[in-house]
Amino acid sequence: MKAKGAGGQPAYLLHRHDWSETSLVVQLFTREQGRVVAVAKGAKRPYSQLRPVLLPFQRLQVAFTRVAADSTAEVLTLKTADWGGTAPLPPGAVLFSGFYLNELLLRLLARQDAHPRLFDAYDQTLAALPVGGDAAEAALRAFELTLLRETGLLPDLAGDTATQQPLRPQAGYRLRPELGVVESHDDTEPALPGQALVGLEAALQHGSVAALQAACRPVLTALRSQLRGLVHYHVGPGPLKSRQVLLDAQRLLDRPATARA
Repeated sequence: MKAKGAGGQPAYLLHRHDWSETSLVVQLFTREQGRVVAVAKGAKRPYSQLRPVLLPFQRLQVAFTRVAADSTAEVLTLKTADWGGTAPLPPGAVLFSGFYLNELLLRLLARQDAHPRLFDAYDQTLAALPVGGDAAEAALRAFELTLLRETGLLPDLAGDTATQQPLRPQAGYRLRPELGVVESHDDTEPALPGQALVGLEAALQHGSVAALQAACRPVLTALRSQLRGLVHYHVGPGPLKSRQVLLDAQRLLDRPATARA
């Protein structure tokens, strides 16, 4: 059957695995089509144009083909992939953070469901990770918030979910997976001030990644704790592999040198 081509679009590689002796199946996060599964035919051949560019965290420009009679096919064929000019992530914790982002996208995004705003947030988050410190952590928290909002899993942060009333600026609140935003009445974990949640909601509504990252920075400790519970609830059973590998690596590095040897 005759194949029909699609125009080039920005994309990132999320995952790849062998399909045959010469080809790969790749999962790509594209700006126009969302998460796409495609066959990269011949990508493992030494002189393939696809081989040197199908790497994680490199911005790509890709085009697909599909059988014209089956415009709803979920597995496409990767026609072209060109390097988009971005630098690779440095090794170490930054790289683990990048794999964490990819794992979230793989587990929470449906196939071929476009999220241009989330793609732009991913793009800007990768750029912020090598900076390190609070800037990198704020970028991660902002990405988690954007992902949860884009997939319909984040409640309105500016109001109490149970009472439907505006939040009190100085009161403490928590994000509960099944209850939404609820007022906190104990000190077992850091609470988020009402005014901070209102600021986060305003930044989400505005759509600026930089504004959302700035709104995250004053409440990083509480936000990390609460978003971790929310994310794990929605990704389903089983730990996130990227986080577990990072924890294992940190435990290994914390051991005495003689024990590591």
